[in-house]
Amino acid sequence: MITLAVETSCDETALALYDTERGVIGDIVLSQAVLHAPFGGVVPELSAREHTKNIIPLLDRLLSETGFKLEDVDFISFTLTPGLILSLVVGVAFAKSIAYAYRKPLVPVHHLEGHIYSVFLEKRVEYPFLALIVSGGHTDFYLVRDFGRYEFLGGTLDDAVGEAYDKVAKMLGLGYPGGPKIDRLAREGERLYELPKPLISEDNLNVSFSGLKTAVMNLLRKERGARKEDVARSFQETAVEILLRKALLGIEKTGVRRLVVVGGVSANSRLREVFREASEKEGFELYIPSPKLSTDNAVMIAYAGAERYKRGVVAPEDINPQPNIPLEVFGRLFT
Repeated sequence: MITLAVETSCDETALALYDTERGVIGDIVLSQAVLHAPFGGVVPELSAREHTKNIIPLLDRLLSETGFKLEDVDFISFTLTPGLILSLVVGVAFAKSIAYAYRKPLVPVHHLEGHIYSVFLEKRVEYPFLALIVSGGHTDFYLVRDFGRYEFLGGTLDDAVGEAYDKVAKMLGLGYPGGPKIDRLAREGERLYELPKPLISEDNLNVSFSGLKTAVMNLLRKERGARKEDVARSFQETAVEILLRKALLGIEKTGVRRLVVVGGVSANSRLREVFREASEKEGFELYIPSPKLSTDNAVMIAYAGAERYKRGVVAPEDINPQPNIPLEVFGRLFT
């Protein structure tokens, strides 16, 4: 079975062709990072306009590069939720138009579900497993019992970790997107500053990054001569330690010793290093997708869509995007 997958939840316009037998046929991601950089973050209206402008030329390019025709596709997978509603509208309308014109079934996918199953594109993971989703919009812990069976264990009470990275990068004058810039800069610095770890001693998997972000702001005001490299290193080490501490708590509380770490922040080199060291020391299985699959892409939507289609899930033609359906609810609705 071959699916055309569509992902427009934020500021990447992504399309992919995926065969359940042969794997990835074609994959294109067009980032808008340069366009949004002057604003220090994603501007929703601008993002939607770019999706509208680029999505059809990207489809033409994908078909040209792969030699496929839309007639060859068996079904259309698309991100229904969550995301920026204006961006989602473009992707969902595009998917619906292709499905209508070529009489193809529509299969809705949850963006976070796509991230979780990005790991499966490289290596299958036995159920049950824990999933830590870390990105600019999410920091969530889930217990995944099977495909479509998700239990929310905890998450951020304020800023997502990726959002904190972007805001700290802005304080340091590094620009947007902040995650990769802090990651590179931190390698040249030392951990000279002890920063707070909100909620770290709580007996739950909730996290908070607003206080950490504010602590960095106060540090920069107080220590005028602080080196950016040292501030970046101190912030990054603290953020990664918070995530690891909560992940280990999740393993302890559930008894599940398989951990999947996904989302854009999972591409962070220090996070990967620290979690791998912990995996070896504590003896749990760790799965992190390659950096290309960590960030938003349509291949992960294709894989999740294929799994859903196998289970007979097809969306009605009049389905509309939703800004935020919880993953555990989505699993019950569309399985």
